Amino acid sequence: MKYRLLGQTGLYVSELCLGTMTYGSAGFWKVMGGLDQKAVTAQVKYAFERGVNFIDTANVYSLGQSEELVGQAIRKLGLPRDELVIATKATGVMNDLPNGLGQSRYHLMNEVNASLNRLQLDHIDLYQLHGLDPLTPLEEALETLNDLVRSGKVRYIGITTSHGRDHEEFLKVMHSEPLDFAQFSYNIEDRTAERELLPVAAERGIATMINRPYQRGALFGKSRGKDLPGLAAELDCSSWGQFYLKFILGHPAVTCIIPATASLNHMVDNMRANFGPVPDEQQRAEMLRLFEQL
Repeated sequence: MKYRLLGQTGLYVSELCLGTMTYGSAGFWKVMGGLDQKAVTAQVKYAFERGVNFIDTANVYSLGQSEELVGQAIRKLGLPRDELVIATKATGVMNDLPNGLGQSRYHLMNEVNASLNRLQLDHIDLYQLHGLDPLTPLEEALETLNDLVRSGKVRYIGITTSHGRDHEEFLKVMHSEPLDFAQFSYNIEDRTAERELLPVAAERGIATMINRPYQRGALFGKSRGKDLPGLAAELDCSSWGQFYLKFILGHPAVTCIIPATASLNHMVDNMRANFGPVPDEQQRAEMLRLFEQL
C-alpha cells in the first residue's frame, strides 16, 4: 500500500481509504449494501492486512450501525489503535427529536460522544461536518470542532459534501476557514472539482478525500463489455474499476480515494489500483480521451 501526507498535518494515510456507506441496513441505507458484521469484519481484515490504515464512516450511515460494525470489527480483530486512522462525520438526521440533526454545539457535542461509544474508541482522528447547516453559523460549528480537538476527543477537522448544491458555499469555506481536509466527489466523468475545489485545496494545503469515484456505479455501465485500452497495461490496470481509480490518483491535489464496496471481490479489485505507476499528466489526458470515446 502507498501512503500520502494528509495535507499539512504530517499524518500519513493510505491512498485508498476503506469506505463504509455499505455497512448496516437501517432505513433506506439498506439499499447501499446492507452488509452485516461478518461481511464487515472480513472487509476490515482484508484491507488492514494489505496496508489500508484509513477508515471513513459517518454517524448517519444506517443510523449508527456502520460505526457500530466498524468498532466491533476492530475490537474482534484486535487491530492496534495506533496503526489506524478513523474518520467519521456528523450533521445528518439521527432521530426525529428537535435537536437530532444539524451543526449546533449541542448536536455536535452529543454526536461525537455517541460516535465514540459506537466505534469503541477514546478519540476520533478525523471529524467532519457532513455538509452545511443553514441554521447554524459556520463559526459556531468550527469553534465546536476546535473545542473537540482541544478536549482530545478529535485530532483533525474537515468538511464533507457529496452533491452539487453546496458547491459555492463549500468553496467559500475552503477559501476562508482553517481546515485540515475536505471530502467531495470527483471522477473521470464528473470533473467539476478540477475547476476550483482541487486547486483551492492545493493552494491552501488542505488534504482531499475523494468520494463517488465510480459516479455511483454509472461508470461501470458505460464501460461494461468494452475492452480495456492498451494504456491500461502500462498502468498495471486489469479492470475498468482500477482504470477509473488510477485516473483520480494521478491528480496531484488528490490525497486519497474512498471507494465504498458491497462485496469483498470488489474490494480486492479496488486494491489493485494501488499497484504499478500513477499516471502522469499526459497519460491522464489520454485516459480521459479514451473514456470519452466509449
